[in-house]
Amino acid sequence: MCGLAGIAGWEGRAPEGTVGSSLETMTRALGCRGPDAFGRWYDGVAGLGHTRLSVVDPDGGRQPKTLVRGDSTELVVAFAGEVYNHADLRAELTSAAHGSEPFTTRSDSEVVLRAVAAWGEGAPSRLAGMFAYAAWEPGRRRLTLARDRLGVKPLYYARVERPAGIVFGSEPKAVLAHPGVRTALDHDGLRHLLLSSHPMIKTPGRTAFAGLHEVEPGTVVTFTADATRTHRYWSLATPVEHPDSLPETVARVRHLLAESVTAQLAADVPVSVLLSGGLDSSAIAALARPAADPLHTLSVDLGSHASAEDAMGRDPDRPYAELMVRHLGTAHRTVRPAVGDLADPELRARTGHLRDGLTLGDFDASLLQLFTAVREHFTVTLAGDGADELFGGYRWFTPEAAAAPTFPWDTVLGRADLTRLLDPALAAALDLPAHRAALYASAVAELAHPPGTDAAEAALRRDSHLNLTRFLPCLLDRADRLSMGVGLEVRVPFLDHRLVEYVFHAPWAYKTFDGREKSLLRAAVADLLPAEVLARRKSPCPMVRDPAYRAALTAQVRGLLDTGGPALDLLDARAVRTLLLEPEGADRFPREGLEFVLDLDQWLRTHRPALLL
Repeated sequence: MCGLAGIAGWEGRAPEGTVGSSLETMTRALGCRGPDAFGRWYDGVAGLGHTRLSVVDPDGGRQPKTLVRGDSTELVVAFAGEVYNHADLRAELTSAAHGSEPFTTRSDSEVVLRAVAAWGEGAPSRLAGMFAYAAWEPGRRRLTLARDRLGVKPLYYARVERPAGIVFGSEPKAVLAHPGVRTALDHDGLRHLLLSSHPMIKTPGRTAFAGLHEVEPGTVVTFTADATRTHRYWSLATPVEHPDSLPETVARVRHLLAESVTAQLAADVPVSVLLSGGLDSSAIAALARPAADPLHTLSVDLGSHASAEDAMGRDPDRPYAELMVRHLGTAHRTVRPAVGDLADPELRARTGHLRDGLTLGDFDASLLQLFTAVREHFTVTLAGDGADELFGGYRWFTPEAAAAPTFPWDTVLGRADLTRLLDPALAAALDLPAHRAALYASAVAELAHPPGTDAAEAALRRDSHLNLTRFLPCLLDRADRLSMGVGLEVRVPFLDHRLVEYVFHAPWAYKTFDGREKSLLRAAVADLLPAEVLARRKSPCPMVRDPAYRAALTAQVRGLLDTGGPALDLLDARAVRTLLLEPEGADRFPREGLEFVLDLDQWLRTHRPALLL
């Protein structure tokens, strides 16, 4: 895993050192993503920078990669992520059909370079994995940015003037580090900032910063001096027939998931599995066990402070994780963060800096602490992200929730109306209910259904698509930033695109054939897991329910109101005191209001945007 940044210009050579200096600053902003090596290429017109976390071919995987023929540099590529089918592609690219030119390294980054040279914009559709890359053709002055199908790996860009061009990077902070990019917050940016964390609705292509764009999942964007072309090379929106019977589908799911897990265990560094004792992580661990001796597993334990139950259906992980450890005979470590640490302002500031957005409170802080502990022992870990969205594991995968004319998780999670804490005039200008309704209508319009699909099936199919394209991306952003913030690569076997395509297009009746959620996944691994784990309800990462945590947040909000801070320019101080600090309001308003106030202030302090509100 790595970070990339770059500059592409159209107007001739920039002043001596200008490109190199800006590129250095942008790339250094991504140092945590790649602590093992730093590389750059530039020619005065364009430049690519790269920070590397060495996972495959430590000696041969240095980047950027260049393709030089004669005295001419034809192609430069900077790549972040993993391509799991690089061995097959390597064999194909060394065949006579592609010139039989030998490879000089074992790295997947060289495969990406050669794939782009051979297939151009068609290269991403040949790659299986999680990736983002930038490709610059000096002779044609053409820049190509591409991203994996599910959007596991991020990529952003912005336009600059004087000289005209494009700047890009793996995170907003890299792009914003360029002196030609203005950091600004407008109404659309603030809407995105609020909805992407509360209640977690991703707007494809959008960011919180005016003028800063995200390359959408499954998309290639090509820039020249005269034009910008966007090409969607992968989507779930087109109907695909599912001819297999239920037993055939269960067998196929097992095969595809096993293939994905096996492929994602490959690395030249130690690999582990995050194990909560839930169905998803236990399935990965069980499928990984034959190929790993020993299999290393890790979990987080918040002890008596963990919630016993909430809207997402959590229950304590420890007994189930311990059962799986005994069942598989893994080498296991348990991380036990102190509850007081989760309210530490320095931890909140670090989490917010890594996220480039509002955090999810202790949900994020505890995950960052888990990743930090994992990184002390491992460079790579496998996680169960995406299983609930794919197999229908959440409580909002019901006919009733799916039929509601809104994002289905919004009806179950019961997020607080944080606009009540904003300045009333600002809240009215944002009009989040209307904006949310427009986002929903746009998302629903993307999906086509197979002929003859009845209303109930269409609603649940729509529910699944919304989860995969609007909810899951928020969680993937979170996992990427917090893991890469400590130099840890998190791999996600459930998001192999072949598995996603196959399960998404299966009839909904198959996904609940035993009367429960995630029927297909449970049946596919039934012979591998203890009965207690197979019967367990969905259990994501635990959250703190300790009064001391809320008390610490309350004290910090009081301090903010007393001493001042940039968030007060956007908030209604009276509402903050009434709803969050006075006993009657505090008893009614969830603690996420406290987290929101502190996060917003931290975000504004960190980025210092011009307010275009």
